[in-house]
Amino acid sequence: MVVSKAARFSIRFFATASALALAATMTNTPAAADADEGVLHTHYDGVTNDLLTAGLGKTGLGSATQPGFADPLHPTAEELRRSAIYNNYRALVDPTPGGGYGLLYGPNVTANGTVTSSEGLIAGDEYIAFEKHAGERSRVTMMVQIPDSFSPSAACIITAPSSGSRGVYGAIATAGEWGLKHGCAVAYTDKGTGTGADDLQNNTVDLIQGQRVDAAQAGDDSNFTAPISDQARAAFNTATPNRFAFKQAHSQQNPESEWGQNVLRSIKFAFKMLNEKLGGHGVHFDKHNTIVIASSVSNGGGASARAVEQDEEHLIDGVAVGEPNVNPKFTSKFTIVQGNGTPFAAHSKPLIDYTTFINVFQGCASAASANAGAPFNLVPSPARCASLHAKGLLTSTTPDGQATEAQAILNNFGIQVEQNIVAPGYWTGNVHQAIAVTYANSYGRASVLDNLCNYSFGATDTSANPVALSATSEAVLFGTSNGIPPTSGINLINNAAPSSPKESRASTPDQNLDGALCLRSLALGRDAVTGAPLAPTAARQAEEIRESVEDIEASGNLHRIPSIFVAGRNDAILPLNFASRAYFGLNNIVEGSQSPLHYYEVTNAQHLDSFNQLPGYNALLIPLHRYFIQAMDLMYDHLRNGRPLPLSQVVHTTPRGPGAPTITAANVPAIADSPAASVQITFAGGQVRIPD
Repeated sequence: MVVSKAARFSIRFFATASALALAATMTNTPAAADADEGVLHTHYDGVTNDLLTAGLGKTGLGSATQPGFADPLHPTAEELRRSAIYNNYRALVDPTPGGGYGLLYGPNVTANGTVTSSEGLIAGDEYIAFEKHAGERSRVTMMVQIPDSFSPSAACIITAPSSGSRGVYGAIATAGEWGLKHGCAVAYTDKGTGTGADDLQNNTVDLIQGQRVDAAQAGDDSNFTAPISDQARAAFNTATPNRFAFKQAHSQQNPESEWGQNVLRSIKFAFKMLNEKLGGHGVHFDKHNTIVIASSVSNGGGASARAVEQDEEHLIDGVAVGEPNVNPKFTSKFTIVQGNGTPFAAHSKPLIDYTTFINVFQGCASAASANAGAPFNLVPSPARCASLHAKGLLTSTTPDGQATEAQAILNNFGIQVEQNIVAPGYWTGNVHQAIAVTYANSYGRASVLDNLCNYSFGATDTSANPVALSATSEAVLFGTSNGIPPTSGINLINNAAPSSPKESRASTPDQNLDGALCLRSLALGRDAVTGAPLAPTAARQAEEIRESVEDIEASGNLHRIPSIFVAGRNDAILPLNFASRAYFGLNNIVEGSQSPLHYYEVTNAQHLDSFNQLPGYNALLIPLHRYFIQAMDLMYDHLRNGRPLPLSQVVHTTPRGPGAPTITAANVPAIADSPAASVQITFAGGQVRIPD
């Protein structure tokens, strides 16, 4: 039975009185509140400002110079928006011409792929509001962008849940750009992540558009305020001054459990705004006359996949996602085989499992002689190797032997060898360290007061000591932060460092192995070194994590909705054996011959295209974003015109090579309409078969 929208959800939207007052300073048509539901609305003219680039255009987004602020201590809402769009855009793609910006993708590249001299500004309306569900306020920001090119006769909505832990503009470069260029409304959600940064020392928080105000003044209008008492906050500040709480880590709500529903609510918000803007006189937009594609990448892609699993009202027509963070429920009914390799049965591990495992061993593995040429491998840790050996977790007795052993342990766990070249740079960038800390807190529903595994968030000085974040850095956090420390000057701090708290990596010679092992123990539910039961407090935290992981497991049931997953073989954040490949297998078990999932695996592609601008990465890796765009094109053509989707396949690409000459179409061949049997990805006899 299809239940009506009104019966299923009572969704109301509200905005802050203070944010509305500040919004009056915005350029173009000032933001205005819906009289009864408080939606902030701004029209952008596409000349001085716009939906896609915040007026920066292709040139501004491609520039390494950040957009400035007239008064950095008091940035306007429009300046913060411009900063957020600039930083989020560049975080998701390689913004260099040699890597494909302005040639394969970018504001100046039209919907059909034509490269123009245009700056690519897109006029239209932007609506932003907090989500309310079943009468209760959430810490979720939703946004809808409707370009002036939207055609009621070819209505379409593209979902754009934020990538990673980013805020509401966190999919602007991916699903956002594709949707706007194609004249579709784009439904964004920050899905309970984003820059909700609570400065506990100064008691300041973000409003919905990023302005910093006193938490008491913000009240319910705060993007996120840590749910602790004033007395507890004062005691915390005395013991650990100058610390921050972040929304995803410290909401105590496991926001990921709602990501699918957040996407569905954003779709309903988009329908509402379309009907308010363009409805009437016999025109009404709904699921019967509007194509809805659930999209985005990484965490956003996972959120959209979960949305279609949970879509009881049949709002979604198709799915096209890149490198999705899916946690498929394990079944022993299939194995994964690449080429002529050994069948891999230990697939479908949840993110908290494999990330905390990588977080223990990668610093050591980065020191292996085989990884000496890995790009951006700046902080390998032989001391981490020695400590792992001392704890009995490595048996080798020489530094290189230990590092090589650590790399073998990672690969035997299920990390593909293709990811070895990428992972050391991620370690340098604190990628796995950041994910392990934030997700352990989030899944454990931990309070910031818990200092889980003796970690906290705060700024540090050049000697790694905690200090106050500069006033200018804090004022612009909404525009610069990715929502997951280390970010924008806020670092991971080891409260248990010898003598006094220090920045985590610098806190001990082995880069805080004890902290990593504590997180690993919580993920395992037992001591990661000895296997012994955990102490009562840690056991309770581990149980919270276990229950939260159950809440986020993907069922693999796409309800026969046509779907595309695109992933890079070198993905060292969401290893394919645990995410995309595993989901493909689970879906084939659940839906059998009716499986609607088309899986495209791209060689020489990794999770963070933005890293491709770095020396070494630029020569070895190609932009996965190019294939996300093609996946969207294929899905739209399929839904609009009935074009069959290509069979699942491996797409073999050619790296740019020594000197990283400018990328060409020859480096990144298209997904084949009729792939040769030798490159087809298949499921048969309980095996996911992936060609080399």
